Amino acid sequence: MSAELALTILYVADLQSSAAFYDAAFGFPKSVDVPEYVEYQVNAGACLGLMPQANTRHLLGPEMGSRTPTDGCPRGEVYLLVDDPDAAVQRLTAAGARCTSPLAARDWGDRAAYFLDPDGYVIAVAQRMQASS
Repeated sequence: MSAELALTILYVADLQSSAAFYDAAFGFPKSVDVPEYVEYQVNAGACLGLMPQANTRHLLGPEMGSRTPTDGCPRGEVYLLVDDPDAAVQRLTAAGARCTSPLAARDWGDRAAYFLDPDGYVIAVAQRMQASS
C-alpha cells in the first residue's frame, strides 16, 4: 500500500477565532474559506483544515460528534518544519499561543518549540539541525 498525507483537519470550538489565530501565526494561503470550514495550503502536497466540532455529527455520528475533550489532554499535534524557528516562535507568541516547551535542540535531531493553540492542539515548529562533522 502506498499513501501520501494530503490533509489534516482539526476540530475546533470556534472556527472564526481559530482561523484568526492560524492567519496570525502562520499566514498560510487559504484554499477554502466557507462558513463551515477553512483550509490552508501549507505546501504543495499538504493542507491543514479547520472544522467546527459541532459540524462533526454528520461525519462521526450523533454520539461521537457531540463529544468534546474534558480532561485537558491535547488531542493532536501539528509538527511544522520551518526555515526560521525564532521567527515562528515570535509569530505564535504574538498570535496568543501558549508555549509549553521553548525552542531547544531535541534528541531526534531537530531544534523545536511546542505551543498550544486556542483549542488545545499542540503546534510544534522545528528546524532540522545540521549534523556536525
